Amino acid sequence: MNEEKDKKNIDLNKSEPDKSTTSNKEEDSNTPSKEKSTEEKLKEAEEKLLRSLAEIENQRRRFEKEIKDAFEFGSFNFAKENLATLDNLQRAKEAIKNDEKLKDNKDLDKFLENINIIEKDLISIFEKNRIKKIDTKGKKFDPNFHQAMSEIEDDNVEPGSIIQEIQAGYMLGERLLRPALVSVAKKKDKKDEENKEKKEQK
Repeated sequence: MNEEKDKKNIDLNKSEPDKSTTSNKEEDSNTPSKEKSTEEKLKEAEEKLLRSLAEIENQRRRFEKEIKDAFEFGSFNFAKENLATLDNLQRAKEAIKNDEKLKDNKDLDKFLENINIIEKDLISIFEKNRIKKIDTKGKKFDPNFHQAMSEIEDDNVEPGSIIQEIQAGYMLGERLLRPALVSVAKKKDKKDEENKEKKEQK
């Protein structure tokens, strides 16, 4: 008899639904699901679009800069190498002028005139391509544009002023192509002057 009662109790327990699970299901069905509103979805889409547009703009600027740098770097090297041609032409002109054997030649002036025309044409081509000579006449020494090769004592000129240009310097646009090699003025040393005076007195 007891065994039959126990079986009935087990069957009843199986048939009764679990109250805890049913209550959870009821709670789930009662709580409304948090769906995003249309406005929120639009805001999210707008933000994503703005981010994408900003990334595209940044990429475009980066590509433009890379192209510009590549172009300028290529022309920079080409321009720097061509300065040697101008230097050699100017050296040749000076050498011909100072040559004792050629001084008496009647055709010397015509020859130098042709060299001057070539030199002017070359300088004109440089200027069209934004290659300009650095002006040193009466200028103060500036390490950004000039390279001091020597210092010369001179009280007639303000110290730090450029007295002589040894080799012309050039700019490519805003970029230094080659610094100007110059001699710079400095004050006379008082000790040297005193020594000179003592030697003169003796």
